[in-house]
Amino acid sequence: MKLSTLAKSITSIGLAFLSTISIVHAQEFPPKKTITMVVGFAAGGSADNAARIIAKKLSEDLGQNVIVDNKPGAGGNIAHAFTANAPTDGSVILFGSIGPLSIAPHLMKLSYDPQKDLAPLTMGVTFPNVLVVIPELGVKNFKEYVALAKKNPGKITFASTGSGSASHLQGELLNVRADIDTVHVPYKGGSPAMVDLLGGRVSSYYSALATAEPYIKSGKLIPIATTGLKRAPTLPNIPTIAESGYPGFDASNWYAFVAPGKTPEVILEKWNKALVAVLTDKATNKQLAEHGLTPNPGSRDDLAKYIASQSATWGKIIADRKITAE
Repeated sequence: MKLSTLAKSITSIGLAFLSTISIVHAQEFPPKKTITMVVGFAAGGSADNAARIIAKKLSEDLGQNVIVDNKPGAGGNIAHAFTANAPTDGSVILFGSIGPLSIAPHLMKLSYDPQKDLAPLTMGVTFPNVLVVIPELGVKNFKEYVALAKKNPGKITFASTGSGSASHLQGELLNVRADIDTVHVPYKGGSPAMVDLLGGRVSSYYSALATAEPYIKSGKLIPIATTGLKRAPTLPNIPTIAESGYPGFDASNWYAFVAPGKTPEVILEKWNKALVAVLTDKATNKQLAEHGLTPNPGSRDDLAKYIASQSATWGKIIADRKITAE
């Protein structure tokens, strides 16, 4: 064999070897560097609380540091856009939410495609909102609320955390299912919505459980229904809308884990297993339950189908009710 030919053969073998090493390193799990769990909301909220509980257990299980990186703004879209363009070595995952993954695509032009640029890992946690009313409205249960709305179309108002938010669409879904006309009043977040509700400037609100709980206990607000398929563990005596005459009504909130879309399949599968292990851990479940959150882990395919289903449901409501982001 000629020297030049031998040299070329050795070079080819060396390049193939290096390429194999690169592939192996690219698919290492956990990656040999700090793992970042991105959250699209500010510290202290339900998403942040859940992320920190899960991140702590992940750190223990993986033997690798997992940090929570809060990137609030634009209803969570900033965090989702960031993750869509993040490294694909498994070092970045996102605690994604219903808004950017299933609602926002129907309301605005995004810089990323949730179904192409983000890869599903597993559902994280689900939780209902609770429909609360002020005592002055004069209703004590959900049936009376619907009856009053039917008698007074356009008179009962409901607050939300903003146009196109989950709390907004929950009210619009009830308008459609119950054939009533309650009026949406958007706010820039849950705090101002709650302030105006307590002040009597709006009649009702699809509130986060943790936000409404102290006012329910003090009697300042009356809980009349929750929005999930199952009763909330923290409000076991309050019926769901589904069991109050509207079967199948499911307007749960949820947070799900996704990764950058081009992350290798082998890493996505390993992330699924690691996250499912954490979300089925009894101690972790107990901590999440204290925040009104129910772990609901599953397969990557389950999450992909659920996101698509939610997108179809809310997309139709948005179109039928002519909802805009403004």
